[in-house]
Amino acid sequence: MNLKVRLAVMNFMEFAVWGAYLTCMGNYLGVAGLGDKISWFYAIQGIVSIFMPTLMGIVADKYIQPQRLLGLCHLLAGAFMISCWWMGEQAGFGNELANKSLFIALYTLSVAFYMPTIALTNTAAFTILKNNGMDTVKDFPPIRVLGTVGFIATMWFVNCAFVDESGFGFTLGENAHKFQYTYMQFFVSGILSIVLFFYCFTLPECKLEKKNGKVSLVESLGLNAFKLFKSRQMALFFIFSALLGMCLQVTNGFAGPFLTSFKGTPEFADSFAANNATLLTSISQISEACCILMIPFFLKRFGIKVVMLMSLFAWVFRFGFFGVGDPAMPGVIFFILSCVVYGVAFDFFNVSGGIFVDQECDPKIKASAQGLFMMMTNGVGATIGTLSAGAVINSFCQWENGYLVGIESNGWQTCWFIFATFALIVGVLFAILFKPEKK
Repeated sequence: MNLKVRLAVMNFMEFAVWGAYLTCMGNYLGVAGLGDKISWFYAIQGIVSIFMPTLMGIVADKYIQPQRLLGLCHLLAGAFMISCWWMGEQAGFGNELANKSLFIALYTLSVAFYMPTIALTNTAAFTILKNNGMDTVKDFPPIRVLGTVGFIATMWFVNCAFVDESGFGFTLGENAHKFQYTYMQFFVSGILSIVLFFYCFTLPECKLEKKNGKVSLVESLGLNAFKLFKSRQMALFFIFSALLGMCLQVTNGFAGPFLTSFKGTPEFADSFAANNATLLTSISQISEACCILMIPFFLKRFGIKVVMLMSLFAWVFRFGFFGVGDPAMPGVIFFILSCVVYGVAFDFFNVSGGIFVDQECDPKIKASAQGLFMMMTNGVGATIGTLSAGAVINSFCQWENGYLVGIESNGWQTCWFIFATFALIVGVLFAILFKPEKK
């Protein structure tokens, strides 16, 4: 098989594992009696992202080849995720979990071993491409886009697949249970992780390189990148990275329960949006795949600051469109627009931010600086943002008959407008305070 195809398959499966549950997990947690803990489930991903990728990076640098460590991490992540499925299976469809603390612990362990695999996938791909004389700038983006395709594929799968007393299928019966509302989403994720474990051991070797000279503990842990905070420009950039990171997991965690809540309203109960929340939100990932390819043009035409501003104000529209939309026509158009602008909101800061870090930092600390950027966005920012969003939503909404509905008629709308206002304030401050040097 062609080497680039093999790496594309690796990326496809890497993100397919995540897509199986990331955007629809909240629907099941509400049924399982953990609805008020949704924010914590997403915050856990941010918490482990602060230290696990760094630790696994050290192991991959010194002890275990990255493609093999990638496989081992997926074996453990998949085993713990299947354990979550088994606990749900024991409780049965529509029932609360008997041991919620154990379920949270198993989920935490699964995520702790999954989150480092995102970086390990990139490391393995870059190393294999370079070892075979390929151009990473030219050859890697088409490979990485297949990861987004994999994420979308499992989103669609869990949205359409169901299980009932007669077995598994795609045509809903009277007693059918869609995967997106049940613990079956964890089964799909776990099985894919274990398949990827075996696949990783078929990939070419990424031999470890011996480092010349002594490396300090600070350098080994990537902590030398923190000296970038001495620069006002870089300090502001990383602070705003954390503030933007506060937006990242809000819709991943709560868009599904929000859209599904309309099933509890008679006039919207049979609408497509209310019954296919996962499928609808997958438009966000399709937009993301397209926007990755647009970034070079926008960077060349408008520059780094304008591109980042586009991202920040896109988050305003992302949240605002959810606030004004509903599942019926023409309101559903706002939901679709919210998903379309997500590509700009997510990619234009994350990807262009990575480019900015690469351009501004000393070559000796580029890898550590990229790790710091990811820690500020997906670690610190995402954790604080998810917990804060959960507190806001728990104040204005509550679980009733399996749906997270507003305590008042405009409860959900108030939440989305609060998030939009936060993004707007961050965008305005960024426009005023951040002044990168023109080159």
